[in-house]
Amino acid sequence: MASFVSPSSSSIIACLLFVIVSFLQGLVAAAGVTFTFTNRCGGTVWPGVLANSGSPPLETTGFALSPGEARSLAAPTGWSGRFWARTGCAFDGTSGGKCATGDCGSGEAECHGSGATPPATLVEFTLGDGDGGKEDYYDVSLVDGYNVPVVVEPSAAGCPATGCLVDLNERCPAELRAPAGEGCRSACEAFDRPEYCCSGAFGGPDTCRPSAYSQAFKAACPRAYSYAYDDATSTFTCAYSGTAAYSVVFCPRAGASSSLKSSNDPLPRPGDVVAGAQVAADT
Repeated sequence: MASFVSPSSSSIIACLLFVIVSFLQGLVAAAGVTFTFTNRCGGTVWPGVLANSGSPPLETTGFALSPGEARSLAAPTGWSGRFWARTGCAFDGTSGGKCATGDCGSGEAECHGSGATPPATLVEFTLGDGDGGKEDYYDVSLVDGYNVPVVVEPSAAGCPATGCLVDLNERCPAELRAPAGEGCRSACEAFDRPEYCCSGAFGGPDTCRPSAYSQAFKAACPRAYSYAYDDATSTFTCAYSGTAAYSVVFCPRAGASSSLKSSNDPLPRPGDVVAGAQVAADT
C-alpha cells in the first residue's frame, strides 16, 4: 500500500530542511577571521586591502579611517593578502585623487585590486583553513620601505604580537628618504641594485644577504621583515581556530606592545655596533 504524505506535511518537511541547510551555511560563514583596524595617527589614514591571487576580495579594498576610529573586516578561512595605510590622500570623486604615501593608483578610496606604491609598511596574512593549513601566518614587512608605524596583535593567548613601533621617517638616512620626506625607501627602491633587491645572481637566500640598510631597519624593528629572506625572525604563526581575531593598529601608542619596543637612538649606520655585532658595510 503506497504511503501518503499530505501537502501540509510536505511543507513542514521542506521548511525543516531549509532551516537545517541555513543553519549549516551559517556555521560555515561564521568560520573565519576578524581584522580590526584602529587609527591612532594624528590624521586620517586610508587602509588599503589587497587579496592575493586565489583569495576572494574582502567587503572593501580601501577606506578612510579618522583619528581614533576603528573598523572591522571579516575574512574567510584560507584567505591571504595584505593591508597597509595610505597617508595624505585627497580624493575628488572623479578617480583623480592621490595619496602622499602608500598610493595604490586607483585615484579613490577603493584600491580595486591594486597594491601599494613604495614606500609603505605592509601587513601580510595567510590564514589557515583547518584542513591542510593548521596555522595562520602573519608578518609586518619593511621590504617595500616604511611609511607609518604599525602593530599586529592576535586575540588568542600565546600568539605573539609583531610590528614596528619606531618612527623610521625621523631616522631615515638621507639617501633613503622619499621625495618631500614622505616615507623611508628600501635600498632596493632607492638604488635598484640586484644585491639590494634579491634579484638576478642574488635571487636566493644563499646569495642575497642583509645589507647595512636592512640591518639598520632590523635593529630598529626586530620583528619586522627587513629584506626578502628575513623569514626566521619575522614570520609569526597562530594556531588555526576558525574564529580568530587580529588587531591592526596604525601609529600605536608607545605602551601598546612593550615587547616590540626598541631604542630611540638614530638608525645605525655601517660600522656601528648593534647587539654586540658590527653593522656591515656594503661592498
